[in-house]
Amino acid sequence: MIGSLVLLTVGIAVSTALPADHVLSRPVPGPRYQYMSSPDGPQLVDMWVKTSDVMAAARFNPDAQNNYHLFTRSNRAVSQPIPFRNDAILRASNFNANRKTVFLVHGWRNTPTSDFNVHLVAAYLNAQDVNVIMVDWSTGAGGDYWVALPNTVTSGQSVARYINWLNSVTGANLNNYHLIGHSLGAHQVGVIGRNLGGRVPYITALDPAMPGWLTHSQAFRRTDGVYTEVMHTDAGFYGITSPAGDVDFYPNGGSQMPGCNGNRDCNHHQCIFYMAESLTRGGFTGRRCDNVNQAQNGNCNASGTLRMGGVSAKTGNSGLFWLRTNAGSPFSQG
Repeated sequence: MIGSLVLLTVGIAVSTALPADHVLSRPVPGPRYQYMSSPDGPQLVDMWVKTSDVMAAARFNPDAQNNYHLFTRSNRAVSQPIPFRNDAILRASNFNANRKTVFLVHGWRNTPTSDFNVHLVAAYLNAQDVNVIMVDWSTGAGGDYWVALPNTVTSGQSVARYINWLNSVTGANLNNYHLIGHSLGAHQVGVIGRNLGGRVPYITALDPAMPGWLTHSQAFRRTDGVYTEVMHTDAGFYGITSPAGDVDFYPNGGSQMPGCNGNRDCNHHQCIFYMAESLTRGGFTGRRCDNVNQAQNGNCNASGTLRMGGVSAKTGNSGLFWLRTNAGSPFSQG
C-alpha cells in the first residue's frame, strides 16, 4: 500500500512538472477540428496551434533530414540519392550540369511514392532530357498540419542551400532551373526561389495551400522567380483563391474539377495530373480574364490566350486565365 502511494505521488509530481500544452493561436475560423486534404484522403485535423506543435517543428532539421533523389533518362525507375554536401556521391551520379534541372517539392503527408512525385517525374523525363530532383521532406511534412506548416519554410531555406551547393560542385547554372511544388510544397518553392534571390527562371505553384497562409509572410508570391505560374483547382477550400503569380490559371473556375463530383480532396490534387499532361501533351489553352470573379465564373472575354503549364517559362506574360478541362485523361480540350 505504501509503495502504491509513493508511485502515485511520484506520478502526480512528474505530471505537474511537465509543461502544459497551451493553445497559442486559432489561425483558421470555424470548428477546432476540421478535415484537411492528404494523399490518403481527408484527415481530421486539430486547427488550433499548440505548444507541442511549436516544439515538434523546432526539432525538424532539414539540412540533415531532407532527402534528395535524382532521376534522369538513364535511371527513370530507380533514383540516385544525393545527400547534402556529399561531393563524391554527387560527382559519381548521373547529374549533368548541361541539362535543365527540375526540383519537385511535395505537400503535406506525401512520400516519394505519392502521385505528385510519381506522375511528374515520369512526365518530365518523357518530355525532356533533364535532371529531375525529388525533394523528400516527408520527415517535416508527415506529422500534424501545424507542424508541417512552419517546416515548409525551414525546408525551403534548406533546399535553397542545397541548390547553391549543387551548383558550386557541378557548375550547373541557376538560369536553367524549374521548380514545381504542390499545396504546402507550392509555398515552399516560393521560399526556395526567394532565398535564391528571385533568379529561378520558372516556378510553378500547384494549388497553394490556404489554411494558415492567407496572411503568412512566407506565402508564395509573384516575385519569387523570374516567371511564376499558379494553378488553382480547389480555390477557397484547401487552396488559395487570390492571384499569387505572374500568371494564375483557374481551370473550370478554380474549384470544381470535372470528374471529382464535388470531392474537395480530388479537386486539390487534380492540378497534379493537369501539370503532368501539360508537360507531354500541352493543349491547355486559357482565355484571359479581367478579374478573379470572371475567372471563377468562366465569363472571360478579354483578348489573349495562354497555354497552362508546360516545360518552358512564359516570361513576360501576366494576368488571369480561365479554361475548361475534360473529366478524365486526356484532360486538355486543346
